[in-house]
Amino acid sequence: MLTREQLLASLSEIQDPAFGLGLVELNFIRDMMIKESQVSVTVLLSSEEEEYKSGLQQLITKRFEQQGASSVHVRFRVLSDYERSEAQRKQESVPAEDTSRPEMTNQQAASTAARSVLDPESGVSFIAVASGKGGVGKSTVTVNLAVALARLGKKVGLVDADIYGFSVPDMMGIEERPQLVDNRIIPVERFGVKVISMGFFVEENTPVIWRGPMLGKMLRNFFNEVEWGELDYLLLDLPPGTGDVALDVHQMIPQSKEIIVTTPHATAAFVAARAGAMAIHTDHQILGIVENMSYYACSACGQKDYVFGRGGGAKLAEELHAPLLAQIPLGVPDNHVAEHDYSPSVYKAESETGKIYLEVAERISVQLRKGSAS
Repeated sequence: MLTREQLLASLSEIQDPAFGLGLVELNFIRDMMIKESQVSVTVLLSSEEEEYKSGLQQLITKRFEQQGASSVHVRFRVLSDYERSEAQRKQESVPAEDTSRPEMTNQQAASTAARSVLDPESGVSFIAVASGKGGVGKSTVTVNLAVALARLGKKVGLVDADIYGFSVPDMMGIEERPQLVDNRIIPVERFGVKVISMGFFVEENTPVIWRGPMLGKMLRNFFNEVEWGELDYLLLDLPPGTGDVALDVHQMIPQSKEIIVTTPHATAAFVAARAGAMAIHTDHQILGIVENMSYYACSACGQKDYVFGRGGGAKLAEELHAPLLAQIPLGVPDNHVAEHDYSPSVYKAESETGKIYLEVAERISVQLRKGSAS
């Protein structure tokens, strides 16, 4: 059976021409997906020369096939400015032959320390996605909104702050884990979104049995010890309800905005109002309401069936004096396991639901841009 470690080892000797270090050592091999014997991978490029890209694709394909891969799909992406600077830093940290690298002074260490994403000067817009109860598709909304913002060219991070019920890695089809580089956690990148989740740090299906203070400490680590790089938006998938984690987020990030997710059902909207009331009570602006599972559209005739009733989202928006951002239909993405970019919960950009999320992302982007300008 193919493993990620086995495939990475097969690439260990391939060096990047610009930095003179291995692609694996530089963390230029990303988003590796293994489905049976089918492999897909993203490779970061320091050079856009077609000859280099073509040769690299052939070499990686050959190495993977030698390990037993039946098909190989290689995607390429040019280094971002942050990724290039990180590669340069790693290159400079490698000592030259027969020389010893002097230890860094405390002053130098302090000057190179990464700024916390919580620093108001970081320029990050925080968007917390909340719901009154579970089962309304809050995480699905968070994931697809993050991906939609990335599709608009924004630099996006996502914190799976639903620490008891983490699901974002599975929903996005993430199989790899974050790496630790110079005591900083490098988030996993998928669909252009940098992701961190409790799911990366516990064994599969192991329950998290922690009390509130421990959860708050873990959440703070997600902000302070993760190398987020430059971000425009950081989305937080909050646990349902108004418990300790939601309260910690409101206290840690007083500048965050909020989106409330509900279904059309009157009871769901009634419970969601509590999450909205908490945001208002802690002086957090509500960007709007997303009504999920609004209707089921018949694929054959196009008729809409309102299986969970109607009006919950509009009623909640009126009660909280916030706009109704979208009504998302009931359904699942038209994705298949055989696809190289398989992800159970991410809608394709060209799908009807994908287009709705893009509209929401554009609306939120404009709203936040106007808010920062005023």
